[in-house]
Amino acid sequence: MKSIHTTELLPIWLRAQEGQGCCHLIDVREPAEYARAHIAGARLMPLRTVPEAAHEIPKDEPVYLICAGGMRSAQAAQWLARTQGHQNLVNIEGGMMAWMQAGQPVVTGMEGNND
Repeated sequence: MKSIHTTELLPIWLRAQEGQGCCHLIDVREPAEYARAHIAGARLMPLRTVPEAAHEIPKDEPVYLICAGGMRSAQAAQWLARTQGHQNLVNIEGGMMAWMQAGQPVVTGMEGNND
């Protein structure tokens, strides 16, 4: 499984926000955590729901997984790679804590959930 830091995610995310590419970003935290603060465009998919929603995760493009600190997203990536054959998963080290500590933009509420 590949891992990158939030500083590496930022330019990928910014290009997608400007319509210059795609950034499949899945937030595996719980709804209350997501509502407090999340990255615009991130799809909420709590870790416990990943098995039932795995078929919705693209296999042909990079998929970035994020949680609060990087542990749940790593679990999701490992499970998806092992059981579903995903080869394109990227865990975001430091998760939302690192994203917010770096002063990157966040959205509050359930706005932006692509469900």
